[in-house]
Amino acid sequence: MTDLIKEALALWNMPSATFSFVAERENRIYKVVHGTESFALRIKRPGYREKGELISELDWLRAMSCAGLGVSIPAPSKNGHFLELVGGMYVDMITWLNGTPLGQSRSPLTLDDPVRIFAYLGREMAKLHLACDAWRPPCTFTRCNWNADGLVGESPLWGRFWENPTLEPDARALLQEFRMRAAEHLSVLNLDTGLIHADLVRENVITDGQTVFLIDFDDGGYGFRLFDVATALFKNRAEPRYEELKSALIKGYSNVRFLDMSHLDLFLALRAVTYVGWIVPRMNMPGSRARNDYFAKDALDLVRAYLEHSRPALEG
Repeated sequence: MTDLIKEALALWNMPSATFSFVAERENRIYKVVHGTESFALRIKRPGYREKGELISELDWLRAMSCAGLGVSIPAPSKNGHFLELVGGMYVDMITWLNGTPLGQSRSPLTLDDPVRIFAYLGREMAKLHLACDAWRPPCTFTRCNWNADGLVGESPLWGRFWENPTLEPDARALLQEFRMRAAEHLSVLNLDTGLIHADLVRENVITDGQTVFLIDFDDGGYGFRLFDVATALFKNRAEPRYEELKSALIKGYSNVRFLDMSHLDLFLALRAVTYVGWIVPRMNMPGSRARNDYFAKDALDLVRAYLEHSRPALEG
C-alpha cells in the first residue's frame, strides 16, 4: 500500500509529502501534509462505485464549494485529472477540513453545546439542498438513487434487509410487512426530492466553532430530503436531550428552507432498515455481529412504531 500512496503523491506533485492513515470505510483515507497544506488522499474500495459515479461526486463537491458550502475541494493531479487510476485502484485528493467530528456512533455526545451544533447542522443541510436544487449537473452526472425502489424495492441500494439471515421468522415477517406498507405510503406522498448527502452520521459532520463541514459524499445521490434529516437524527435517539437536538436541527433547517417534517417517523424507520441490509456482506468483519444485533433491534423498534401508527391511516 505504501508504494501505491507514493505513486499517487507523485501524480499530485507531492513526492515529499508526509502521510498518515486515518480510517477505512468505503474508502481508505490518508491525511497528506504538503508544506502548509493538508489533504485527504482517498483510495476507493474496488467495485463499490463506477468511474462515472466517482467523477460525478467530485464534480458535485466542486459545485457545492463554489456555492459556499463547507465541503472538501477536489485537487487536480499534474495531469489535470481529479480522479486517477493507481495500482488498479481509483484515487483522488481533496482538501483536508480541520475540526472535530460531531461524535462517534453508540457513544454519548461530548459537545459543549450540542443543541447549538444541531441547529447549525440543520442550517447547513438546508443550504446543501438549496445549492443542489440551484446546480445544473453535467449531462454525464450519475449517482445512485435513494428513491422508493432504492429503499424498499426488489434490490435496495444497501441490500435486501428483510433477508438478513440472522432474523427470526417473526422479525422477518415484520420487516416484510414494513416494506409493503412503506412502499404503499411512499407511492401516495408528494415529497421533496433531489440530491442528498444520504450519510450525515456523526463521523461525517465536522465542527469547528460555529462552522459545520459535511464530508464523505460517497453514498450521496438522488433521494428524499427527509432521508437526510432522518440520517442525521437516527443514531442520536439514545441521547438524553434527543428531543431538544431534534427540535434544534429542524428549526435550523426551517430557518433556511421549508421541508414538510410530518413523515419523519417513516424515514427514521427506512434509515434503520437500510443498516440491516448493509451489514450482511460485512458480517465477517470485526465487531459486525454486535453491530448486526443493535441494527436489527433499532429497526424492529422503529418499524413496530411506524406500523402501529400507519395501519389505521392506510386501512381507513
